Amino acid sequence: MKRYLTALLAAAVVSTAAYAQTAPDALVKSAVEGTVAAMKADPQARGGDMARITQLVESRFVPATDFQRTTRIAVGSAWSTATPEQQKQLYEQFTLLLVRTYATSLAQLRDQDVTFKFMPVNLAAGAKDVVVQTRVTSRGGDDAIDYRLTKGPSGWKIYDINMMGAWLIQVYQTQFADQIAKGGIDGLIKFLTAHNARSAG
Repeated sequence: MKRYLTALLAAAVVSTAAYAQTAPDALVKSAVEGTVAAMKADPQARGGDMARITQLVESRFVPATDFQRTTRIAVGSAWSTATPEQQKQLYEQFTLLLVRTYATSLAQLRDQDVTFKFMPVNLAAGAKDVVVQTRVTSRGGDDAIDYRLTKGPSGWKIYDINMMGAWLIQVYQTQFADQIAKGGIDGLIKFLTAHNARSAG
């Protein structure tokens, strides 16, 4: 986990500045196409090595995200009652889950000819939240994937993704609420840790 977070932070330091002043649709385009291009150019990723695909998502896609916000919203009101250490563990484990989920989705495209279409966004003056709609066309069909972004001090960041008609935060809010009701914050941390351990195996 420590090595994973070190790589994650190093990638963020390198890439965050480039994203700071980027328009939301351009940011999504750069993050998505950059990740897929890197995956297709890497022999290990192209061969289906999930560890390598996950590394590429960490270095190419994660710097364009605000998964701290994602975690806070998904956990809900219980976030404010968690200790700083619990918040740290929730963020680390949920980020790992999100990265692996997105990597698994992208892995399906590694050996296909894929085209992306990014819909332009009409931003209202002072807007702080926006959805960028995209279309992904491959042998598997034509799929819609939407990205929700928020604007903060470091520019626009992705914090929610709509895949297969469901926003990730909404999906996890229900699961997290159930786990918190059964075992509190520590129960949710154990649930996420166990899920990630199974995925790694």
